[in-house]
Amino acid sequence: MEADDTNDADRYRAPALDKGLDILELLSEQKDGLTRAEITKLLGRNASEMYRMLERLVARQYVVRSPAGDRYSLSLKLYALAHRHPPMNRLISGALPVMQRFADTAEQSVHLAVYDRGNLLVIAQVDGPGTWGISVRLGSRVGLIDTGSGRVMLAFQSAEQREHMLAEHTRVKGEHVLDRDVLDAAYAQIQADGFSRKDSLQTVGVTDITFPLLGPSGQAIAALTCPYMRRIDEYVAPSIEDVTALLKDVAAGLSMAGNTPGQESD
Repeated sequence: MEADDTNDADRYRAPALDKGLDILELLSEQKDGLTRAEITKLLGRNASEMYRMLERLVARQYVVRSPAGDRYSLSLKLYALAHRHPPMNRLISGALPVMQRFADTAEQSVHLAVYDRGNLLVIAQVDGPGTWGISVRLGSRVGLIDTGSGRVMLAFQSAEQREHMLAEHTRVKGEHVLDRDVLDAAYAQIQADGFSRKDSLQTVGVTDITFPLLGPSGQAIAALTCPYMRRIDEYVAPSIEDVTALLKDVAAGLSMAGNTPGQESD
C-alpha cells in the first residue's frame, strides 16, 4: 500500500507547481522576507529556475518585492482568497456567540472587521442590550487609516505586508488624511500595548477599543472593536477599564495564536 502511494505521488508530479508551492510555504514562515539567493539556497534549487518562478509569482501578485527590490515576501492575495472560502464563515460563526456574550456583559456594541481590497470590511456586528448605543452596519467598508480597526490591523503585520496594504488603500468617504510619521508612531505604540484605545475620529463621545485577532504567525487576521459610549445618567454601567479587559479576553479566545500581545490596561 505504501509503495502504491509512492508510485501515485511520482506519477502525478507537477515540478513547476511544486517549486511555486515550495516558495510560498517558505515565505509564509519569514517575517521580513528573503532574497532570491536565500530562497535558492534554502530550497536547494538552481538560481535560474528560482528567478523564473519568482517573476511569475510576482506577476500574479502572490509575492511582492521589498521597496528596495532585493527581498521577496508573501502578498495578501492568499489572505484575500481565503476570505472567499468557508474558513471565513467558520470565523464568523465562532465569533458571533462570543461577541454576543461580550455585548450583554459590557452593555456595548462590538464589531469584527477584516482587510479587504485596501480598506476594512465589517463581517460581524452585535448590538448592546440597552435602548440606545452605536453600531457599525454589517457589510460596511471602513477606513484603513483613521479607525481603530484599521490601525490595529496595520500594526500587527510585517513591514512588507503593511506597505502593500497602504499601497492598496483608497480613501473612504470622510476619511482623514494623516501624516505617515504619525501613523508609524501609532503602529509602534499599538504593538507595544497590544491594543488601541483612542477617541473616535468619526463620532464625538465615542472611544474605540480595538484588539487584533492573531493568526498562527502572530499577524492580525481581523480586528475586534467596541465603540465605547460612556453613560452620564445615574445608571452604573461597566467602566471603560472593565470593557477593555472583557474585549481582551474575547480577542485572546478567538486568536489562532493563542493570546493577544501587550500589557494589561491601566
